[in-house]
Amino acid sequence: MRWTIAAALMGFAAAAWAGDIGLVKVMAGAVHLEREGKHLPVQVGTPVRESDTLVTGADGTVGITFSDNSLLSAGPNSVLAIDRYAFDTTTHAGRFDASLKKGTLAVISGKMVKQSPEAMRVRTPTSIMGVRGTEFVVRVAGGS
Repeated sequence: MRWTIAAALMGFAAAAWAGDIGLVKVMAGAVHLEREGKHLPVQVGTPVRESDTLVTGADGTVGITFSDNSLLSAGPNSVLAIDRYAFDTTTHAGRFDASLKKGTLAVISGKMVKQSPEAMRVRTPTSIMGVRGTEFVVRVAGGS
């Protein structure tokens, strides 16, 4: 009976974590995550999922490591939406689309972009950037 309960709990835990695509690795100041209409507090170790939006305050910064080892860092007064993320750990194929609505974003691309240089795009209110290199920084002034 104990093994059945343990197996059921392990299955539940795996299902609960199945949607996680990354983790908050560093943060400072005011940072929250918007998920399914809720504002959730962020701390180191908070899982990030597709469709999440990370919001930093005037003193906030956040660094996220994704499952393909991409690193994204958002600076103060930033709004970053993870629009789409799919990554195959075997082939390293995938797609990563994010939107920086305002603020600053620094990126070091991971395995996905090394496999397929066109796999990552970052949208801003006035442009869409296809990531072809391994590192870049973008800033969006103002915004809503």
